[in-house]
Formats: sequence, C-alpha cells, structure tokens
Amino acid sequence: MGFATCDYRADIGVFGGSGFYDFGSNVESVNIETPYGAPSDKISLVEIFGKRVAFLPRHGKEHQFSPTNIPYRANLWAMKALGVKKIIGPCAAGSLQAEVKPGSFVICDQFVDRTKHRQDTFFQGPYVTHLSAAEPYCPKLRSLAYQCAQDLNIEVHPQGTMVVIEGPRFSTKAESQWFRQMGWTVVNMTGYPECYLARELEMCYVNISLITDYDAGIDGLAGAVVASDVIKIFQENNHKVKNLIYKMIEKINVEEDCGCLHVVDENRF
Repeated sequence: MGFATCDYRADIGVFGGSGFYDFGSNVESVNIETPYGAPSDKISLVEIFGKRVAFLPRHGKEHQFSPTNIPYRANLWAMKALGVKKIIGPCAAGSLQAEVKPGSFVICDQFVDRTKHRQDTFFQGPYVTHLSAAEPYCPKLRSLAYQCAQDLNIEVHPQGTMVVIEGPRFSTKAESQWFRQMGWTVVNMTGYPECYLARELEMCYVNISLITDYDAGIDGLAGAVVASDVIKIFQENNHKVKNLIYKMIEKINVEEDCGCLHVVDENRF
C-alpha cells in the first residue's frame, strides 16, 4: 500500500475517546486527505518532550460519529501518512468484573469482536494478506503504559480482554452476564477495528481503558448504564488519562524497532 506525500510529520499518535476531545493549546490543526475519506476531525499537531504528537478525537470534537460510523480506516491511514509509528488509544469502558473498579485503568492485551457493520481491513484487493491477531496490542507499549501508570500511582490492571460491541446501545443484563461468565474484563464500542487497522499499517498500538461504570449493574454494584454518568466519570478522571499519556510520550523511544513494524512483510504470500 502506498501513501501520498504529506507536508506534516508526527512520531506518536493519540486517539481521544468519549469526553476527551482536545489535547491542550498551542496546537496546529491540519486536514489530512485519505483514500477512505476524511478522518473524524482535523488532526492537532503539537511538540511534547521533543517529539511530534498527532491527536485526533475518534468521535469528532462534537461527538458527531457513532461508534459504528467512526471513519476508522481514514483515521489510521492519516496517522500512517504523517509517519506515526506508535499509537496510544485511550477509551471509556465498562467493567465486567467486580474487582475492576470505576476510575481504574486496564491495559488490554486481548479483544473479542462482537461488531457487525464495520469496514475492518485495508486488504480488500488487489493485494490481500492475512495477519495474525493472536497478540493484537504492542507488548512493548503495553509494558510501558503499565509502568508509567504505576509511577503515577494510578490503579491499573496490566492485562484484560475487551469485548467490543456494535453500539450505540449499551448491553442488556443478559449480554453483560454472558460477557462476564466468559471471563472477559471490559466492554467497549470503539476498540475494534482501530487496533487491528493499526496492525495492518504496521504501527504499534496500545489500548488504555478507563473504567467508567459496572456494565449493566454486575453483582448488584450499580444500576443500568447511563451515558451521562459515563461521561461524568470520564471527565472526572481525564487528568489521569492525560498525565499517563504525557508520561508515556516522555518515555517512548520513537526510534525503537518492534515486531509490530514488520508484521505485514512477515506475512506476505
């Protein structure tokens, strides 16, 4: 796959989730054209710790895209066109396990895809390949995220499985009980195909799930999930998300090699 020349460059990409729509001041906002249409919004470019960072709110700054209608392929293509090699993907998520409390973080290591209506690959011909998704998240970025969270005294779980539902509706109690019985950790609406598309474009990707609620009232710990409550908890913890991202940006070695950067070449037919 070829990428059009881009006048702008970035080392690290950050996607903002629900309640996380900007990355501070002193940013340069740019439009990036892709073969898959426009990204969710303008991309904000800023220098942090001597590194160029590209920030994009995946839902758009006005939260105008539902989880299914987010232009995932355009978003990832734009990051690749900028030269991004490392992507940090925070998101709001519901807990499926009593010990994973609202306000804590989960650094997911697996996902289960329960979506139905999304364009989830770049390999639709004439070139087609089949990539392993056995380890869908970058192990180096996951380790770094966990260590940085610990350094910041954030309650964090070093691994977990995210089940990704279509949305925009939340789970029924029956669905939530099924997800929990399967042993999955968190539930979210945007975790797929974002991480896998990053893999197809040979970029390292890490998910950071901020737990905003107990899904559908597991164990009688809460009632039905309410969107306004989710956003409230996310906003109350936004400073922790941003502090962790800044800490990671400081520590990321943008020149470090990683298997994620060669996964397509290794799977060519």
